[in-house]
Amino acid sequence: MLARSTRSGLVESEHTGAVAVVALDGGVPAVTASHGDIDRPFFFRSAIKPVQAAVSQRLGADLVPERLAFASASHSGHPIHIAYAKAMLAEVGLDESALECPPLRPLRPEADALWRDRGVRRPLPVLHNCSGKHAAMLRACVAQGWPLAGYSHPDHPLQQAMTEEMALVAGTDVGPVGVDGCGVPSFRGSAVTLATIFARVSSLPEYAEVAAAVTRYPSLVAGNLRGDGKLAAWINGPMKVGAQACFGAGVRGTGIGVKAFSGVGEAAVVAMVEAFDQLGLLSDAARSGLAATARPVVLGGGRPVGEMEPGYTLERTG
Repeated sequence: MLARSTRSGLVESEHTGAVAVVALDGGVPAVTASHGDIDRPFFFRSAIKPVQAAVSQRLGADLVPERLAFASASHSGHPIHIAYAKAMLAEVGLDESALECPPLRPLRPEADALWRDRGVRRPLPVLHNCSGKHAAMLRACVAQGWPLAGYSHPDHPLQQAMTEEMALVAGTDVGPVGVDGCGVPSFRGSAVTLATIFARVSSLPEYAEVAAAVTRYPSLVAGNLRGDGKLAAWINGPMKVGAQACFGAGVRGTGIGVKAFSGVGEAAVVAMVEAFDQLGLLSDAARSGLAATARPVVLGGGRPVGEMEPGYTLERTG
């Protein structure tokens, strides 16, 4: 069991899952600790956005660090996020109509309320939490002279480049691809694969630029109100959540891959904080600062009546 929630003294829900810790030994990935079925496949969803952003940058997206972080984001939809997306498009002569992500409302309810107060009441592609990734992809297509229409399709040269890069960084096949919520290909693998990806992203020179950007600007990648953003503020390494409760993180060549098979994102965050703690990667200050994230309260009648807590111990293999 990865995590469990207790309400009024009764265990109300349990979340099974997997945690894999991978370290690079002379560039070769090796599992050093684990919990659960670490070989069970799942889609990485947005957890691998830093890799996609690195490919777009390599192909000519030409993004400064803040915007490279935003290209890796599942953003919350606050005004700064939308301003970045629009500016990234405008600089290469494009506007929101070029985006192939579907119309959506902001992830965070307070951001959604703010836009409604400003008269923006319908879903828009630019409000989609993946609009930064899509804007970076469009910039890469402009730089390469590739067609803009259909840039999200698996057979487009941009997505072919993404697939090739994913196989390289994962060290294994990441197909067959699915379709992500934003319309681009979604790659698959296991907790071991996700940990391997982040071990490499956090240490290989070809990912140094994106790793530094994601590490430096967690508020652009996730926001300050979400559990993943709160954890990222304390860790000196890249990390990224994906839909349906997957979470990848890396610190100087050690990668951690987490998946809650219940699909509950909060369980994946709790499990990731616990993994960092069990690995001795949290300072006393970080542990204190993350207390509410590590064990989020369960409310009843507007007051705390329980909590979600981790339910596993890593098994060391090295």
